[in-house]
Amino acid sequence: MTASPTPGASRWMSRGAVHAVLAIAALYSVLPLIWLLTSATKSVGDFSTTSAFEFADWNLWTNLSDLFSEEDGIFLSWVRNSLLYAGLGAVLGALICAACGYAIAKLDFPGRKLLFAVTLAGVLVPTTALALPLYLLASELHIVNTFWAVFLPLLTNPFGVYLARAYAEAAVPDEVLEAARVDGASELRIFFTVALPMMRPGVVTILLFQFVGIWNNFFLPLVMLTDPELFPMTLGLYQWSTRVSQFPQYNPLVIAGSLLAVVPLVLAFIVLQRQWRSGLAAGSVK
Repeated sequence: MTASPTPGASRWMSRGAVHAVLAIAALYSVLPLIWLLTSATKSVGDFSTTSAFEFADWNLWTNLSDLFSEEDGIFLSWVRNSLLYAGLGAVLGALICAACGYAIAKLDFPGRKLLFAVTLAGVLVPTTALALPLYLLASELHIVNTFWAVFLPLLTNPFGVYLARAYAEAAVPDEVLEAARVDGASELRIFFTVALPMMRPGVVTILLFQFVGIWNNFFLPLVMLTDPELFPMTLGLYQWSTRVSQFPQYNPLVIAGSLLAVVPLVLAFIVLQRQWRSGLAAGSVK
């Protein structure tokens, strides 16, 4: 008759299994970044003479110099465009989502439940399915191949509205809003001076999601834009990657550009992680 494992042993075994799964997930996430860093140090010839995770003779600075000088420095235009699309789009989009979520959660108006149901339905629709209708709409407005054709659709995010509604429902007490109304404050002033500060952690969470989603956005610019001067980094690097088979000198440029494209995302999470984590924790508790 075999002895059953002790509770302490079972606890350690389950903890070890969890740690093993977390370690595998961490490796799955980190290994592509390590490959990107090592590959960015290689010249065209080094890709065939070195292993995947082996550093070369540190050609990173040469690759970066070639990257910024290729095609009269068009990569800098792509960086500027990505920062405009993602930075300005994330701030304005998060503010719009916060206002919509707050209105659905705290204001009583006809069609509120229907509007929230439509918002939930919008969460289920993949963004790629909206690309063609958005293109037809932009064509009617004569803004195809302009900055606005990409920027304006990025300001709406049903999932951000859903998050803002859930956070406003939990974080903004009705008593505080009623007190502000009794004092004669308008609804717009109540939102900006009372509700928005209470929703700040949730808004930061939405802003991060918006920034990452817009920064990695590829299909919408591919559909809307033909002028390389308006491309974001994702689309520009993709265009270069299609030339690698015929022009191998583009390979180090694409990899070095991809490495630089990761840096703003890492910085955004480092700078905003405290607010983001507190927003998630507060939402889970409330």
